[in-house]
Formats: sequence, C-alpha cells, structure tokens
Amino acid sequence: MSALLSLRHLRRQFPDSPRPAVADLSLDLGAGEILALIGPSGCGKTTTLRMIAGFDAPDAGEIHLQGREITALPPEKRGIGMVFQDYALFPHLTAAQNVQFGAADRQPATAQRFLEMVGLGELGARFPDQLSGGQQQRVALARSFAAGPGVILLDEPFSNLDASLRARTRREIRALLKASGTGIIFVTHDQEEALSFADRVAVMRDGQLLQIGPACEVYDRPANAFVAGFLGRTNLITGQVQGAECQTVLGRVPLQSAAQGPQGQAPQDRVRLSLRPETIAIRAARPDEVPQGRITLVEFRGHDLTYWVDCQGSEIQVDQMGGPRLTEGEAVILSAMSAAVPLTG
Repeated sequence: MSALLSLRHLRRQFPDSPRPAVADLSLDLGAGEILALIGPSGCGKTTTLRMIAGFDAPDAGEIHLQGREITALPPEKRGIGMVFQDYALFPHLTAAQNVQFGAADRQPATAQRFLEMVGLGELGARFPDQLSGGQQQRVALARSFAAGPGVILLDEPFSNLDASLRARTRREIRALLKASGTGIIFVTHDQEEALSFADRVAVMRDGQLLQIGPACEVYDRPANAFVAGFLGRTNLITGQVQGAECQTVLGRVPLQSAAQGPQGQAPQDRVRLSLRPETIAIRAARPDEVPQGRITLVEFRGHDLTYWVDCQGSEIQVDQMGGPRLTEGEAVILSAMSAAVPLTG
C-alpha cells in the first residue's frame, strides 16, 4: 500500500506540560484507508490531528501528503479537510450554502452534487437547526468532500449523536467514505467505534504510539496489557510456561506465539496472558469434578450473558451466547477455546 499521508517522528510539547503531548510519532495512511487514532483523554490523538491539519505546529518531525512536504504550510494550502466534533456549520447559511462555501469552485451545482452524494439532495434549503445531528454531520462531510482534499480528518465524529442513531450512522458514513476513495483519519476514545469503523487502528498512550495494525489483528494480538485492556474487555492472567502451553487458574492454556511467550521468554518463566471473555467456554461442574470456580455475578445482555467467575481469587469474565443458563453461586468448569496472547508488559 503506497502512502497517501506520512507522518515522520512528530513531536509536540506544550510549555506548561512536563512531557510531550506527542513523542516521536510515525505512521502512514493509504489512499482510501480509514485509520482510527484511539486512546484515553490526553494521550495526544487530537494534538496529532491538529498538527496534520496545520492548526498546531510540531516541534520536530515532518508531514508529507502525496509525496509533498506540508509541515510548514498553512491549513488552507494543505489539501486536508477536517470535520470538527461540533461540525462547525454556519448557522445563518443553508445546508447548500454551507457546502458551497467549502467548494473549490464555489458553485451551487457543485454544492448540490455533494449534498446528493451524502443523501441530502432534497434538504439543501434547510438551515442547520432544522436538521438532525446525523444530517448536520453529513452536511459537514459534504462540505469537506466539495473542497477536494486528499485526506479528511474526523474529530470524535459520532460523539454528538444519540446512542440509538450512532451504529446506523456509522455504517452509512463508512460506506460514503469508502466510496469516495479519500484517506480518512478519525479520532475516538470509543473502542467499539474504532473496531467497527476503521480499516486499521492506532492505539496511543501518553503521546506514544503503542500499536498499529488492522483492527482485528490489534484486537486478537495486542502488544501489551494496556492495548489488550483498552481495546475491549479482556482477562489478564499469569501462568507458568510449559512448552507450547501455560499453566493458569483455567488449567493448561495453549500459547498463541510459536515462541511460547514474549520474545526472549524462557520455558518455565511466568508470563502475563490476555484471554478475551468470548474465547472462554463455561459449563456447570459435574458432581464428580473439582470445580475451577464459582459464578459471582450474571449479567444479562440480551444477545448474550456475561458471567463473572471467582477462580482461586482471580476474577474471570466469560461471555456466552446460547447454551444452558447458569446461576450465581454455581460451581463451574472453564476452558480456553483459543490460544492466549502472551503480553510484553
């Protein structure tokens, strides 16, 4: 995949901060790719977006768009569009006029074409306060598309939408963005949003890029305990390496890596593992079996159940779809249905 946008060793430290907001950040964005920057508040993701857009100057590093360095260019000369969290629509302009304002040629026909592209061709005469949150978001996207940018940046694009509309709007907007062929970087703190919306996910913490890769790969093979815990629910357990397996409170669990542990890990060493709740099987213990744990809490989640199990003092989460329902206090047997991920930290 050739890089549409390249960030090389970006650094930004604000005068009143003891550490950099962004430290030595490098990544590439491909044409037509959607990349999510995800992390807790203050991790540097919005500062990264602002540096790409030109609203904040890096202390070090370079930004290249389509092979051209744009690090020192003002925002209006970068060829990068940005949709803000509040959409930043002009309240005194209609939807069509908002899009026309952003269009490269400032022509009404261009505005109408892009409104039709986002499914709002019949609503061009409405003002922003006459549109729903999802419709306002589409107008903001149409305005960005009309400017003909090489890359569009989205800052928490779905945070202002009601929960009932969020999932549907995500699907619709993703289809629009993929059809446009434009490179997209969006910032979010919502792990479900990142996994469902992005082609690749970049996890940040304290200004550092901890891991980047396809969403399913980062979820299935997190680099460390922070990534494992931040990008979805997981069980972090320790165990003793025994060949290709690890002895844990769940019994013998196969290890995902062929090296039987993190790089440099010797056999018989203790390792920390990540096991997602949906990769653990649970059943009631038979009278002739020694149970591995007891259920302390059952959460009914509609499409599935989450069991909280006390295993020798360790709290284990298990997600189950279908099968016999178990009850609180019941003695159970647990087993890993897939290999565990050894973590480096």
